[in-house]
Amino acid sequence: MFPIRDHNPSNCTPYVTYGLIVMNIFVFFAYWPLFAEPGALRQFFEAWAILPARITQGEGHVTLVTSMFLHGGLLHLAGNMLFLHIFGDNLEDEMGHWGFLGFYLVSGLAAGMGQVLAAPYSSVPMVGASGAIAGVMGGYLLLFPRARVDVVFIFIIFFKILPLPAWMMLGVWFAIQLVSGAVADLSGGGVAYWAHAGGFAAGMALTLPVWLKRGGRDHWSKTQGAPANPAATYRWGRTDIPTVRRKKRRR
Repeated sequence: MFPIRDHNPSNCTPYVTYGLIVMNIFVFFAYWPLFAEPGALRQFFEAWAILPARITQGEGHVTLVTSMFLHGGLLHLAGNMLFLHIFGDNLEDEMGHWGFLGFYLVSGLAAGMGQVLAAPYSSVPMVGASGAIAGVMGGYLLLFPRARVDVVFIFIIFFKILPLPAWMMLGVWFAIQLVSGAVADLSGGGVAYWAHAGGFAAGMALTLPVWLKRGGRDHWSKTQGAPANPAATYRWGRTDIPTVRRKKRRR
């Protein structure tokens, strides 16, 4: 289950969102050759990724920022940039370009510290923009709980696109992070679930002043939690591929 787009158009060109996407892609391919050298890649991550044990000792604070622009593989990068592209433009529209940039970075810092607090003696490097993007998702949920998000459900070889309200899609995502984080604490794991949860909670808290400025509950009452702009509509284009119908068997 993953989102592919929302129905919430923005009024401005999201320069910061686009810039963050370009920067993440540029940084990733700058160290892409290291993936062919596991030892060199490990040293690179140990230098620039978050190592909770090092942060706990009062060192490596710069990695709380640098780690936001590092990714462990193409799928990791692609997934994060997809989420940022879907949800980032609307937050940037509400907060302004510089306000959104500060919001994004602070959410990422909070996410990193969330993982440090959850595993203060871990020496496993943590990389990825997931924590900052989780903050974007938390802010989106507060401002647009009923915006429609198209989600792809995949079950083995079958898939279906369903439009879901943001509160359902993002709420389920957040619940998964909490449950997965608790399970990972018991069994160990390779995903920083507590960073995701921490970033999400921080994003909601940081967006609270914007929500209150727009009237808080009154804002929800006026808009019913939906975007103020007319929702975007999508239609699948016609296809030249003919429909092949199953033939009935003769008895």
